[in-house]
Amino acid sequence: MESATQAPPRRTMRRLEPAAIAGVMSREVANFRTYWKGTTFSSVLEPLVYLLAFGLGLSATLVDEVNGIPYIQFVGTGMVATAVIFSSALPAMFGTFVKHRFQNTYEAILAAPVDVEELVSAEMLWIATRSAVYGCVPLVVTFFWGLDPEPGMLLTPLFAFVTALGFAGFGVAMAATVAKIDQFNYVTALFVTPLFLVAGTFFPIEGLPEGFQIVAQVNPLHQLVELVRGGAFGFEWQDILRFAFLVAFAVLTWRVAIHQMRKRLID
Repeated sequence: MESATQAPPRRTMRRLEPAAIAGVMSREVANFRTYWKGTTFSSVLEPLVYLLAFGLGLSATLVDEVNGIPYIQFVGTGMVATAVIFSSALPAMFGTFVKHRFQNTYEAILAAPVDVEELVSAEMLWIATRSAVYGCVPLVVTFFWGLDPEPGMLLTPLFAFVTALGFAGFGVAMAATVAKIDQFNYVTALFVTPLFLVAGTFFPIEGLPEGFQIVAQVNPLHQLVELVRGGAFGFEWQDILRFAFLVAFAVLTWRVAIHQMRKRLID
């Protein structure tokens, strides 16, 4: 015979609470309103300088076309990747390090009903959202140099968002790993700069030595460059695999970032 009084069923919390993630993101949005001008200026200007220096400079003197594409348009579509990595990996590294080591922001957030997984997820989503916007700027600027708008370009924010998620996770993981902020110089020199240079932004990767071509093929920035150019000049079936690669990269760095940040904050 069952007991007349039974304990009420226990409520289980979902692993990722949308309310907790939204709360952390709303805090980031509120803070962003105080410094958005400087961040937007640097995130937009640096890729545009590269675009104008390489695209206009080389197209006027050395290179007319690459694979049938006017060089300024070749560089302009590739600069989306540059804008994405500059506005995701670097802010994730330095911003996360400062908020954790100097401002004790994360300790305060974790005192609320927010766990490390939700904290890292919210940080990555916010950085990726910003980067998706900044990443579209070089593409829009290239319209003034003859690039025709195409329906496939509407997918550029999605491609930029997923790629930025991956590099935001990479940045958070690095911030939770290094002991001093000066060590980001090693990360930038060994990872960020090489990935930027072999992404196929300024020249086709087919011109690289075979070893560097292999590196380029597993470079998330190269996948983004090819997807953006696919949206501008025509997709290929391989672009499905490129997008799947970027999704896998984002998921991998997300889990690594959570693991490293949990070790730093909890263990």
